[in-house]
Formats: sequence, C-alpha cells, structure tokens
Amino acid sequence: QVQLVESGGGSVQAGGSLRLSCVASGNTDSTVSMAWFRQAPGKEREGVAAIYFGLDTTWYSSSVKGRFTISRDTLSNTLYLQMNSLKPEDTAMYYCAAGAHGHRFYIPRSQAEYNDWGQGTQVTVSS
Repeated sequence: QVQLVESGGGSVQAGGSLRLSCVASGNTDSTVSMAWFRQAPGKEREGVAAIYFGLDTTWYSSSVKGRFTISRDTLSNTLYLQMNSLKPEDTAMYYCAAGAHGHRFYIPRSQAEYNDWGQGTQVTVSS
C-alpha cells in the first residue's frame, strides 16, 4: 500500500555522521506518522525516532536523543534520519516505517502501530 525505499546506510567510524533517507510512494494519503526502527543481531527491534506529520512533533529513544534528528520533506515525500556522534552500539539494521496512527498527544513508537515497512539499511559503526 505504501512503498518505502531506504538508502544512506553504510560503515562509519565512531563519532562520525550518516544520513538515512526513506522515500515513500503509493497510497500515502493515510500516513500521519513515520518512524525509524533498528534491530541488531540477536536483539529485539526497537524504535529510535518518530515524527507526527500533523505538528511535525518528534519522539526519540533515550539512547539517541541529542544525536539523531528525524525530519521529513513533504515535497519529495522523503523521511530522513540524521545520525551524528555515532557509537558502535548504534550498529544495526535500520528500518523506515509508516503508519496511520498519531495525534498531538501521542506519537506512535511501537512496531504494531506501523503498517508499512522498508527493506532495511545496514548501519555499521566501528570503534
């Protein structure tokens, strides 16, 4: 229904920066929130950042707050995740997600609240 294509993953040294992009297409009219999740081998998938389109309000996990910035470009229908001061523990497969939930008092941050997912892009941070 909503197609998400991610790019920007790669390898970087600790302290470096990387910007992930996610281009949305298809039936995006019902999308009100988007998010970035990540999953490291052997670990559960976790939300790292989310944005509610109505007010462009954002949520960040405590582990990335102050280092990562989620944003969107409505004209290009692109979601971004600017990642600065990267740490080895940021190493994971990063997934873009889109959903129909969200309002001014709540930004969805769990997997179940998102309907469409990208294929994932690998981010590897070396010491």
